[in-house]
Order: sequence, then structure tokens, then C-alpha cells
Amino acid sequence: MRTLFAGGLVLEPQVAAHAEAMFVVLSDPAIYEYENEPPWSVNELRERFAALESRVSPNGQEQWLNWVVRLPDAQLAGYVQATVRSGGTATIAYEFASAFWGRGHARRSLEAMIAELAEGYGVSEFSAVLKQVNHRSLRLLERLGFTMATAEVHALREVERDEHLMWRR
Repeated sequence: MRTLFAGGLVLEPQVAAHAEAMFVVLSDPAIYEYENEPPWSVNELRERFAALESRVSPNGQEQWLNWVVRLPDAQLAGYVQATVRSGGTATIAYEFASAFWGRGHARRSLEAMIAELAEGYGVSEFSAVLKQVNHRSLRLLERLGFTMATAEVHALREVERDEHLMWRR
């Protein structure tokens, strides 16, 4: 994995050493309005990040690529990630502390990651799953060129009833 640059932001390959700073970012309760929960402890997050440093799923079928997003003042704002599969497909995800919402950080970070996945990993089809009520994320994905998948594709990918599957080709 390479370090990526995105309009003043630096996307660093995520490692266990990022756990302490990312624990602060990921402890923001606003992030979990729609799903998931914050990490239990710095140690738990460090262990998770250490396991992800292999960049490969346990069965070897997927590449797990994770970047932390560093601001110009060196503060971490969030992360972007991708699960890359054979055949040129990837599922993307992201989380940013609410203090950084609405500033274009997520858009610039995702644009840089998508470009890297296309150029460096041969990805030509991207998908993302989000809760239907998460309008902020929906607008972001639409700005990035994602569109709603068909009902048939939703069913094939076993997307939950309260979720949207977005894709970009």
C-alpha cells in the first residue's frame, strides 16, 4: 500500500500504531447514529489494526486496504477502507469524526482512494452499503458518481431492508 495525497490530506496505510489517535476519533458518538458502536478500548483497537496489517482476508480471497486520514495539522480525522475482490470489484467504507463533516475531507479522501484502487489494483466496479436514513452519506456517494443499485442486485447481495446499495462503474 502506498501513502496517498488528497488536497492537503495525507492517507497513511493504517497500522497498529494509529490505534491511540484513532480511538479518540472513533469515540465520537455522532458517528454511530445509524449503526455500529465505538471501539471498547485502545488495546482492542490496536489488536484489530494489527490483524488488518496483513492487508489480506484470512482465506486469502480479499485484500483489506485501510488508510487513516491525516489533516494538514497532523491530526487524524477518520479513515477510508476498501475490500478488494478478484474480478476488479471493491466495497468501500469510511468514517470521520463529526467535527470534520461538511469540509470535503471525506470526498477528497474517497476520490484519492478510488483513483488508487482503479490504477493500482485494477478495480473498475465500486460498491458501498449505507443505512437508508443516512442522507449525508447518500449525498456524498452521489457526488462521487455512485448510483442506487437495482432491487434485484440488492436481493442478490443480501442487503438489509433498511440499507441502500450504491455502486459506481
